[in-house]
Amino acid sequence: MRRARLIFRRCVPLLLALSQGCEYFEYHPYDTYIEGPTGLTAAHTARIEERLKEKREFRFAVISDTQGHYDETEEVVAALNARSDLDFVIHCGDLTDFGLRKEFEFQRDILSGLNVPFVALIGNHDCLATGEVVYGKVFGAENFAFTAGNTRFICLNTNAMEYDYATPIPDFSFLDRELEMLPEGVVRVVYAMHVRPGEFQFNNNVATLFQHYLKRAPGTPFCLYGHEHTLRQDDLFGDGVIYYQCPDIAKRCYLLFTITENGYQYEAVAF
Repeated sequence: MRRARLIFRRCVPLLLALSQGCEYFEYHPYDTYIEGPTGLTAAHTARIEERLKEKREFRFAVISDTQGHYDETEEVVAALNARSDLDFVIHCGDLTDFGLRKEFEFQRDILSGLNVPFVALIGNHDCLATGEVVYGKVFGAENFAFTAGNTRFICLNTNAMEYDYATPIPDFSFLDRELEMLPEGVVRVVYAMHVRPGEFQFNNNVATLFQHYLKRAPGTPFCLYGHEHTLRQDDLFGDGVIYYQCPDIAKRCYLLFTITENGYQYEAVAF
């Protein structure tokens, strides 16, 4: 009995210390409690639309697949901040390797160091575990759109394999609504996605239908995507719509697009 009381007296201070320090424990790597800013997509698209409301010419950068490459992500932020001619940045997805909350928070905090607004699409790795939920909290809807000057950007979740094809991806209902209700004054639509048609992650049963939808928009000049970690450009369907693939950030390269009154200019920039 005396030994039991001694053990109890020695354990109580330890238990109290542990209970007071609970705030420092990670309960689970896949928890969905977010520390820091949330709802970034809505906030940043509003900034883009306000910034470019009266502009007919503008410039934006594209990065992708920063998953696990925190040093390179910091370096590309510094490189983009060194420019004085950028209006916004598009991240084509795969912010994370494993869909971890901390991965999303680390990437969000680095990208928030940009001097210009940015949007980030959902990638196939971002859909792992509770990643879809965390992405929704940190950024917002998986399908979204915004207007920059007279150009509409439609950003799509195309990671069909991650959903076992049980969820309609691409979401044609979203595309229908967008194409039927384009804002007044829009003369072109640019599409951004993580996975291109023809890649095995895409639902290729509807690849041709998907391209028909894209062509419904006025003056669709090009599409943007990431995922395959290489620099590439293709007219995938032979219809004049060019698909530009942004390499992963470890290749130390970003894409630069300049929208003009009469078209656009494209450049791959090493940093």
